[in-house]
Amino acid sequence: MASATITTKGQVTIPKEIRDYLHLDAGSKVDFVIDEDGTVKLIPLNVPLKSLSGILHRPGMTAATLEEIEEAIRDGASDWS
Repeated sequence: MASATITTKGQVTIPKEIRDYLHLDAGSKVDFVIDEDGTVKLIPLNVPLKSLSGILHRPGMTAATLEEIEEAIRDGASDWS
């Protein structure tokens, strides 16, 4: 298991084996997510957009219209207010 120490400024160096595994280089962006069970995950944000094309497609799915997408965004945003 890799470990690291947090500095007085709240900074941490991600161990090399983790950086290599996640393909992180200097300047890479990461996100931190807290799951419902309290587990904290480090998510690399260095995935090329082109590689994500089609990952949500399911057989028989139809594309949503712009209006449907905007309505879904409004509905989701209203959950936060």
